[in-house]
Amino acid sequence: MLLLTLFLAYLIIAIAIGVPISFALLLCSVATALHMGGMAADPQIMAAQLLRGTDSVSMMALPFFIIAGELMNRGGLTHRLINFANLFVGRVRGGLGYVAILACLMFASLVGSAVASTAALGAILIPMMAANGYSRPKAAGLVASANLVAPIMPPSIPLIVYGVAAGVSIRSLFMGGIFPALYLTIVMCVAWFIVSRKDAVKADIPKPTFKEGFKITLDGLWALLLPVIILVGLRGGVFTATEAGVVAVVYAMIVGLFVYRELRLSDLYTGLLESAKMSAVVMFLAATAQVAAYIMTISGLPALITWLLSGLTANPTLLMVVLMIVVVVIGLALDVVPTILILTPIVVPLLNEAGIDLVYFGIVFTLANVLGLTSPPVGPVLNVACAAGKVKMGDLIITVLPYYIPQVLLVLLLAIFPALVMGPLAWLGG
Repeated sequence: MLLLTLFLAYLIIAIAIGVPISFALLLCSVATALHMGGMAADPQIMAAQLLRGTDSVSMMALPFFIIAGELMNRGGLTHRLINFANLFVGRVRGGLGYVAILACLMFASLVGSAVASTAALGAILIPMMAANGYSRPKAAGLVASANLVAPIMPPSIPLIVYGVAAGVSIRSLFMGGIFPALYLTIVMCVAWFIVSRKDAVKADIPKPTFKEGFKITLDGLWALLLPVIILVGLRGGVFTATEAGVVAVVYAMIVGLFVYRELRLSDLYTGLLESAKMSAVVMFLAATAQVAAYIMTISGLPALITWLLSGLTANPTLLMVVLMIVVVVIGLALDVVPTILILTPIVVPLLNEAGIDLVYFGIVFTLANVLGLTSPPVGPVLNVACAAGKVKMGDLIITVLPYYIPQVLLVLLLAIFPALVMGPLAWLGG
């Protein structure tokens, strides 16, 4: 118990003084290992654990999907998706809000990152909504909350990380994330309908002719084909999740260079550079989290957690609800990927004892983690939305709350009724 207390104390102090989470994990792991002494403090074991954190074929999917998202974002995809969404809901009352929600869903199927999606769409949608009479903070709050669908809709970066950490099929996780992403989109639409009743305005968008609508649809189909290719290929067993990432990169390059012709060679270089930076951050975080997981395991933390919650294993539903509440609270302080990497090795033995399907848990677990992206004080998506919308954090937090509460309720609903996830997953062949 003393070792666990020391581990948590080192971690909390390191984060509190501003040490990056990856270095904080490595620091508290090494400090705890030195207290333990013996084999635990062996530098060779530490180095081996660092390598083990990224030594996975499945983890290779992550940088490929990051590259694909960067290339599609720089290749003219964003405007086309927004124009496509406008055809369906752009002219109804409060239409630009629904356009934003629909655009976030479509863009999520290409990017897999809420931060990247918010940066790309927020810079366009927030000024557009403000120019049409919407409150700028309210528009920023809507875009930030709607982009939480990105880490759930395949190809999802957090689902890849969880799949590697838990040792479960990433293909099944991708298939299982589709319907929860749709649930989240529906929740956002209902919440926006309620929020915007008093001050919603009709978008000043001219009605497109049939020829214009056909051109917009045809132009947008090239972007929308990518998630279809990935999902059909995964479901049919044509390629693995890692190979799907390679397919996505090649497709993004072809569309950006030769179809839309908006992806220049300089953009290609910049996109690859940014993708390398983002991949390096996630990979190093995965490596240091593996060291932390190793130290926590030999110090007895998983066994302690299992013992503390062993009384709930007879009631899997209650266990799921308790774990989701804990995750939502942790999300107030930690980002998605670190939380997944830290908690997954701890709770997996407990889930196996309770008979909870690891794919089902991973999907709900990831959704619960994602909520932390729009909850202070960390809230990475909040910071991006503030910059994109040029609004103050205090004003933005107030506008996010009407969406955050229904999203938490959705997580609890999925925790209580597994059939909402497992039913569609079985139908999709996951």
